Amino acid sequence: MVPAYEVIFRLLLGALVGGIIGFEREVHGRAAGFRTQLIVCVAAVLIMIVSENYYFYLHNLDSSLRIDPARISAGALIGIGFLGAGVIIKSGFAIRGLTTAASIWIVSAIGLSIGGGLYLEGIVTTAITIIALLALRIIEKKIKILRFKSITVSVPAAKDANEVVISIIENTGFNIHSVDYEKNQAEGKITYYFIASTRERGVVKQLFAKLSSLDFIKTIKITD
Repeated sequence: MVPAYEVIFRLLLGALVGGIIGFEREVHGRAAGFRTQLIVCVAAVLIMIVSENYYFYLHNLDSSLRIDPARISAGALIGIGFLGAGVIIKSGFAIRGLTTAASIWIVSAIGLSIGGGLYLEGIVTTAITIIALLALRIIEKKIKILRFKSITVSVPAAKDANEVVISIIENTGFNIHSVDYEKNQAEGKITYYFIASTRERGVVKQLFAKLSSLDFIKTIKITD
């Protein structure tokens, strides 16, 4: 059986490391912040303690029993996976919340390691996680990521603006992947739907300004 003082130490250490990771998520306005990460980590610690005590208790009752203490913790990781899925949001081409979901998952793994008495492993993993969330954020901002945009442009039905609009989009630094057309006879307009991508920063504002300067364009919409 795990001594009472050891149980308290593991729970407090789990709250500390979970709170540290949760604080980083909280200050960046993420859905699963300080309290969520702390609770997840403490819960994982407790689950691992229960697994260990359950194993020792049954083993003392009958040493011939073959009990796997990892089964409860394995079930906990599956449950944490559903919790992480709840913070993932897909909006257009953008998927948000993956990092927060990953942090919830690794916080639970850290909690299980601390609950199992693997303090060094848990603390080192916490340090690596903090570095990934903070230091690598700076590097990530400097990387030119391929971003997809949905561009919607409406023009009068009598105006053939297809080539003009495409030329402006491509000259601004976008690569067009597909074009769809829609004609609204009642409103007398044609709507172009472009799927385009770019690695350049700030070109969305430039594109919006260039398209806005064309007096025949009725509406412009650029989304992720």
